[in-house]
Amino acid sequence: MEESLRRMIKVFRREGHRVSDSERTTIQGANEMLMILQLVMARVNKQESGDFAVDLSEVLAAWKFFLLDKLKLSHNNVPLPQNYDIVRKEYDCFLKRTNTLDLIDIFSMFKELRVNEDPEEPLTSMHMFQFLTGENQDLETLEAFACPTTPSTKTAVCSLQIKRVVRRVFCSYLGLLVNSKNDLALAFTLDNPNRTLGHIAFTDLRHSASESSSSLFLTVTSFVRAIQLGGKGYAPSESHPLRKHIKGLSDFLNFVDHCQDILGENPNPRDAGSKLVSCIRAALVKGRSAGDPVYIAAENESNALKQRICGIHALQSQSVVGTGVSPARPRAHAINHSTAYRGRETVKVLMALLDEEALVPPCGNKAEVLSEDHSILNGSTGTCLLALYKSPEAPTGSSPKSLRNRILGQQEQIKSKVVRPTIRSQFACTYKDDELPLNRVLEFTSSSQLPTCVHPAPKKLISSHREKEIESVGLDGRLKEATNSNQAALGQRSGNVWNRPGGKVTQREEHPRTTGTSKRKLANRECAEGGEGSQPPQKRPPAKAAAGGLGKRSNKAVGKKLIAGQGKLTGFFRL
Repeated sequence: MEESLRRMIKVFRREGHRVSDSERTTIQGANEMLMILQLVMARVNKQESGDFAVDLSEVLAAWKFFLLDKLKLSHNNVPLPQNYDIVRKEYDCFLKRTNTLDLIDIFSMFKELRVNEDPEEPLTSMHMFQFLTGENQDLETLEAFACPTTPSTKTAVCSLQIKRVVRRVFCSYLGLLVNSKNDLALAFTLDNPNRTLGHIAFTDLRHSASESSSSLFLTVTSFVRAIQLGGKGYAPSESHPLRKHIKGLSDFLNFVDHCQDILGENPNPRDAGSKLVSCIRAALVKGRSAGDPVYIAAENESNALKQRICGIHALQSQSVVGTGVSPARPRAHAINHSTAYRGRETVKVLMALLDEEALVPPCGNKAEVLSEDHSILNGSTGTCLLALYKSPEAPTGSSPKSLRNRILGQQEQIKSKVVRPTIRSQFACTYKDDELPLNRVLEFTSSSQLPTCVHPAPKKLISSHREKEIESVGLDGRLKEATNSNQAALGQRSGNVWNRPGGKVTQREEHPRTTGTSKRKLANRECAEGGEGSQPPQKRPPAKAAAGGLGKRSNKAVGKKLIAGQGKLTGFFRL
């Protein structure tokens, strides 16, 4: 069976230029065909129902019908899968877009490409169906891919899975050097080893590639090169979705460039292939101990691939007719014309190695292949190929509020509960609704700025007594009494003066309406109006009554506990 498949692939490599435009077309094996079918079915379900998902039973039923239909076998007893025509069309478009073919395409083209010396039909359609479904596998192969159920063999199961993933990563890196349009190979290698290019980075890369209608690798190359060499005029904008993944994408592209340099600088395919495998192995085992399962699997797979590369190169060197492999020839105007010719021989060896990997019998446990965790090498879990291609879910209106909105709402509630202090002025004694007493409003930062007047009792009582006094005396009498009281209280002062009764001069009072007056000057002035300004009111004895009506008025004011100057200010604003 395997020998007949190798013969068909050899004929395709020799005569493939007659049916294919590209000479670096790679072949997808049975497991890869099943993965692509799962992705295509999930994509069709998203277009029809809006959910990028597909059940395992639907994939397995569609897989059997798909093989029978493509091999042109009878499928009357197999039910037709839902939206099969769209699925088949999307499957073919995926292969064409990634420059790949599956084994059924190679089988179908064999009749057209074979020459007279080739056998007519090395395989039949039923043989191909049995090979792709895994019905003719040997007992040893089935036991190797069987899933043990005992807890004692849990370590062996992990080792088999890691071995399979490591082998696929090695072949994906080598396949990316041969066919850069293979998106499936880039999906396996983008974050292996860990470059912080997880699910979100791969989703942004897919969207950018879809907008530009190019492959994933070409999108990465053009984006990184535009930043490195484009300058301000050609560099992508700061809002580009790939800007936040520039470090990981640069590391990935630098590693691929290094592998391409090895491919072109070594004329000997054996040495170039060995160095490529060693370079990939070094990247996978970096930072791991010798007893790590990934380290052991990478060491074993690298040794096996090196031996296989040496064997393929020996067979190609001994062949007289030729290998039948004709990779893309370098252009005459190519800058690296000489290195491109050196790499051609190595590319022949790598393509033969990848063809052999495509002929590996499929895994007996299809569920294990479809749910295989490809991010197990970088320490994360739960990222199979289907989950990697699924876009992150966008938030809906039924979801709870975002954290930012909740924090802002809580801050507004806290601010509404905080009582802000009221800004008071020198006319606070005339306010009726006082929240704080006057001694709490005037704040003094040092002992030298202590107030020189005693503040009275609550102002509501003062205002009520004063209103009674104003009603009894009248407006004109009230202004005259306030003026006489103020003149009697003032002493000998310096500065601008004005004549008072008796021929003596005294200082003109600066009106307290000036808004720029400091609180300390205001307090001193009010105390000066009420009595002697040389002593603080706490230490001076009670004021003696003056002669005449002024003394009576002063005793009346003292009895009512009025603030010095309050009568004049209140009368002024009343007027």
